[in-house]
Amino acid sequence: MPLPLSAAEIRVLGSLIEKQITTPDYYPLTLNALTNACNQLSNRDPVVLFDEATVVRALEALREQRLALLFDGATSRVPKYAHQFDEALGLTRPELAALAVLFLRGPQTVGEIRGRSGRMHEFATIEETEATLRGLAEKSPPFVVKLPRQSGFKESRYAHLLSGPVAVEAADAAPRPEAASLPTSLESERLAKLETETAALRQEITGLKTELAEFKRQFA
Repeated sequence: MPLPLSAAEIRVLGSLIEKQITTPDYYPLTLNALTNACNQLSNRDPVVLFDEATVVRALEALREQRLALLFDGATSRVPKYAHQFDEALGLTRPELAALAVLFLRGPQTVGEIRGRSGRMHEFATIEETEATLRGLAEKSPPFVVKLPRQSGFKESRYAHLLSGPVAVEAADAAPRPEAASLPTSLESERLAKLETETAALRQEITGLKTELAEFKRQFA
């Protein structure tokens, strides 16, 4: 079992696992592609805005624990990164898919894990999904834990333990939004990011115009 991983390391590892399975033609990932994968607005909770320096630090920590690899040679013009999480810890494809969902989306119910892991592994039934999670929980040390059912929720959720014990009190204090509100929340986040990017581009264009005007004055 690796040392407790930081939130950034978990996001990087989850993104590598997801892209290896869902977009194999573009895997291993360049640093730019991996950063974009970490910062996706879809299938991520919480949504983050990592810079490349944050991703590099996380990669270095994962490489030290032999959970990630750097490819840098004649076959590639730029360095690329891959994970070896399943090989290092002896995980099956169903186990890897379930953990990737927990890494990228936070605590989830069995039904949510089954529904959100389909592109990585198609669980045939809820029972198969639960059996996979039970197997992860029974490893020594355990990889996941079944959280106490929250007040107002019908089902218990599972959480990964790769970052250490889960603070149940904190999870209870901040219940996740209902499914109906998730699209609205994601749309708001998308618009907020676009507004920030637009403002930055406008500022950059203004600066370029100023520099161009100064350049022209030198030859007037």
